[in-house]
Amino acid sequence: MTDDEPRDYDRVYERDLPGPLRERICRDTDSGDVTRFVVQLEYFHDGEWQTVVRYDHDPESDFGHDVAEEGLHIDIYRDGEKFRSEFVTPPLPPAVALDHAEDHLAKNLQRFTERFEQWHGISNR
Repeated sequence: MTDDEPRDYDRVYERDLPGPLRERICRDTDSGDVTRFVVQLEYFHDGEWQTVVRYDHDPESDFGHDVAEEGLHIDIYRDGEKFRSEFVTPPLPPAVALDHAEDHLAKNLQRFTERFEQWHGISNR
């Protein structure tokens, strides 16, 4: 994980994906409403899980964003650091943004993985 590791969450789900990949979804709710979340693609490389991309909603954090005001974005990581951010949608309610983040990751999984492998000199996995 990176220095801007999110605080503890009420629910954390990890799902193994093909090869050295996993998806991590963390969320908090209050009375059924999503109050903050992280959807993250991770790649096991050099003996540790490294962040490939991250979507987040955490209005209370110095590192988080408010999807209801700013829209959903994706942070792209390279060499263990945030390389850049890209906006994905206009402002959305947090629960809708969480669903959209999961869908966006699933649709772009191959592209994100190939870019990470190219940047890190990984071939023939």
